[in-house]
Amino acid sequence: MVEQLPFKEMVVGSNPTGRTMSVSLILNNIRSAENVGSILRTADAVGVTRVYLCGITPTPVDRFGRPNAKVLKASLGAEEGVAWEQREDTKELLEELKERGVYIIALEQSAQSVDYKEIRIQKNSVLIVGNEVEGVEEELLTLCDQIMEIPMRGTKESLNVSVATGVALYALTR
Repeated sequence: MVEQLPFKEMVVGSNPTGRTMSVSLILNNIRSAENVGSILRTADAVGVTRVYLCGITPTPVDRFGRPNAKVLKASLGAEEGVAWEQREDTKELLEELKERGVYIIALEQSAQSVDYKEIRIQKNSVLIVGNEVEGVEEELLTLCDQIMEIPMRGTKESLNVSVATGVALYALTR
């Protein structure tokens, strides 16, 4: 694990542990191990409390205890600095979090979505991001308190899931 430099504590906005609210992350059916590793690295940098790896999302270590080389290469050790757990059923997880009073935000293009720059979290929250092709399923969107979207100004409809997750996490934790 990389040792954090002491001066980081004095830089305004660089101490994620100083926040009074926590932000967790749900990766739902992400296909690419490299995307998972990149997102874990970003989650560690932002100070995410926990990352839930749901559905088919690859984990840093498989069920037999073998390391996933692709996740580990992209995460550069971040899987050791951020808590993560594997969950099969995303809907069940969202229902559990909702019962605990966690505010659920989806990153998705939707008629109900709000520009990501307008979201201000007021309590413990979780961000859910979905599959690289299909996004967050409609069934899961209905369980969310809010849907955020990153506007696209070019010819492409969306960003890579790891890039979009980074943009959203930094916006939520500002």
